[in-house]
Amino acid sequence: MNIWPLLPNTVQTSAPTQDSDLPVLPSAAIAALPAGGPDCDRFDWQEAWYPIAYLSDLDKSKLTRFVLLDTALVIWWEPAAAAWRVFADQCPHRLAPLSQGRVNEAGQLECPYHGWAFSGEGACEYIPQQPEAIQANLSSRACATALPTRLCQDLLFVYPGKPENAFQVQVPLIEPLIEDPNGWVMLNTFRDLPYDALTLLENVLDASHIPYTHHKTVGKRENAAPMEMEVLESDRQGFCGIWPEGPRKGKLGTQHTRFVAPSLMYHDLTSKQFGRTMTVVYAVPTRKGECRLFARFPFKFSSKLPGLFIKLTPRWYSHIGNNGVLEDDQIFLHIQERELEKAGSKPYAQACYLPTQADRYVLAFRQWVSNFKADPFPGQSLPGEATQADLLDRYHSHTQHCGSCAPALANIQRLRQLAALLAFISLSLTPLAAIALSTRAGGLLSALTLTAGGIWYGLGQLERRFYQGRPVPPRNFSTK
Repeated sequence: MNIWPLLPNTVQTSAPTQDSDLPVLPSAAIAALPAGGPDCDRFDWQEAWYPIAYLSDLDKSKLTRFVLLDTALVIWWEPAAAAWRVFADQCPHRLAPLSQGRVNEAGQLECPYHGWAFSGEGACEYIPQQPEAIQANLSSRACATALPTRLCQDLLFVYPGKPENAFQVQVPLIEPLIEDPNGWVMLNTFRDLPYDALTLLENVLDASHIPYTHHKTVGKRENAAPMEMEVLESDRQGFCGIWPEGPRKGKLGTQHTRFVAPSLMYHDLTSKQFGRTMTVVYAVPTRKGECRLFARFPFKFSSKLPGLFIKLTPRWYSHIGNNGVLEDDQIFLHIQERELEKAGSKPYAQACYLPTQADRYVLAFRQWVSNFKADPFPGQSLPGEATQADLLDRYHSHTQHCGSCAPALANIQRLRQLAALLAFISLSLTPLAAIALSTRAGGLLSALTLTAGGIWYGLGQLERRFYQGRPVPPRNFSTK
């Protein structure tokens, strides 16, 4: 079935919105320029829009660094324009990372090395070391590189290709939310993953792995069955397909799938039991062997209760569950793509054995990659295999970047310190209370010590879930 949509505690709510400054083309319209550039035989990953952050995770008082297609970027808020800006994370002076600087009192992005300051369009406004008679800051070589941006459906999108092409290329959005915008409940999450965007897209397009890989999280092995997928249309801009029987052996209804080149895919399912549910994934290429997943789950429930439950679930708690689902296949996907690399130039269908219709979408996707030379990092090799601890790291891949998880972790740590202090004080006072007051007073303090200690221990267990994933996935738990 869909990747995670029926797990109630995996992700968090956010009402879908559409930024008014971007005219969105309906599905029947044709953008002035297609994504991927002008070469009909090749898909250029630079010439496309990518999400790089949920707006809810950005802090206007901080600079945020992001890597897209092997290029470091800095995201910052320009107060005067009341707008998010994205620059290449490199000062033109001595190539220092601008993300280590600050937004100065004039509302300009200031380089940490020598104080050069830039306005939102990239113009150099101030060079402290420059005499008044010289205007080197007016040279085009003094400008920072500003990238085109758009705010759409609660995401900040950026265009890394030729700036003059940006606003002629359509932003890849969730079309059903545009066509029918009312009544949706939205769940969102993200994570930096230790494998390629191509591997991620192949994985989420493949619905057949859900019952086994995600057994005991969002799947059940007993739901595995023959799957007859059909690709309806396919071209340089992606493909769409249909699974007539749908998940859970046909119990939920027909599922439709769309891949929008190069980085968006979604499954769309309407069932009597749950209403309409979607699994949306943006696979954003960061470096060779790494990508950032933006996962979104729009729901239109057949009753109000599930939506209410989702809205009451803290976002940070949802993300803990969601990270667990991602870790079900994180280790073996990291290894799998290295095995595929060893196959060299061998066609995918020869390197892998794909005898059933269940692999139809995977094959269609790999044919798209091959037909249009759509490798985001051509000629590059994967880095060495990472350790299990690195593969299961949650803090650096999610928590520290998350506008909900980072403050929740800080609050948990403060509460844990208070619980430890309370336990220490009550334990210290217990003998004195028993002697000076009564045995009952000593007993109450002993109970307080145990309660505070239990809270300290429980919060410690919760705290670890922000840092590291479980080494054994639930599918491999003993059944005894």
